[in-house]
Formats: sequence, structure tokens, C-alpha cells
Amino acid sequence: MISAVARRYNIHPQTLRLYEREGLLKPSRTEGNTRLYSDADLAQLETILALTRDLGVNLAGVEIILNMRAKMDRMQEEVNEFMAYVKQELARGLGDWEQRLGTSLVRSSPTDLVRAEPTTPVVTEVSVESDGEPSP
Repeated sequence: MISAVARRYNIHPQTLRLYEREGLLKPSRTEGNTRLYSDADLAQLETILALTRDLGVNLAGVEIILNMRAKMDRMQEEVNEFMAYVKQELARGLGDWEQRLGTSLVRSSPTDLVRAEPTTPVVTEVSVESDGEPSP
């Protein structure tokens, strides 16, 4: 209820109504149209009061700050989802890699595991016949 919240935070009920009109608070309502403030609403109110009382931010500034905060929260959620996806893909890829590596080692003989150095073919002699073609 608006009066209980106003008393708790030592503000006038009209201040809460103003915050609601400005879109800074969005409490839910009962069927009888009584405002119900959730814990999230009260946390938002505490942020608004800290910005206005302690830091001297006007309501336009509060709105900008709250919108930026909401945007940052959404971006953090997207980063978290992306990181979970990357971890999942890495785990799946590692599992595939381990499976392929295990399979190839089982099918390979020990001599196949010796590292071969690349070699360059060595030409020792070239002879050319009189018709311009190399001899066999």
C-alpha cells in the first residue's frame, strides 16, 4: 500500500505517485486498484531515493540512469547466455575430439605415430637429348 511505503521511506504518497507517473516505479495493482509494491519495486525506490537525496540527481537523470542500468542488466544476461553456449560447444567439441583421437589411436599401429619430417626430392642428374626432351 502506498501509505505504508511512504511512511517506511519517509516520503509523501504524492512522491510515490509522481515516480509512478514518470515511469520510474511500476507497482502492480489489486482488483480494487490498490498499489502493491514488490521487493523489486522497493529496491528500485531505494535506488531512486539514493540518486535524488544523496547524489542530487533530478528525475530526468534518474530515468536515464535506470534505463542504462536495465540495458546493462539485459546485456549481462546476453553475455551469460553466450558464455554458457560457448562452454557447451567447447565441451561438445572436446568430447568429439577425444572420441576421434581415441578411435584413431586404437586403429593406428605404433609405427604410424612416428613423426615424419618432410623431405625434398633430390635431383642428382638431368641429361637432355638433342631433340630437347629429357632422356629416361
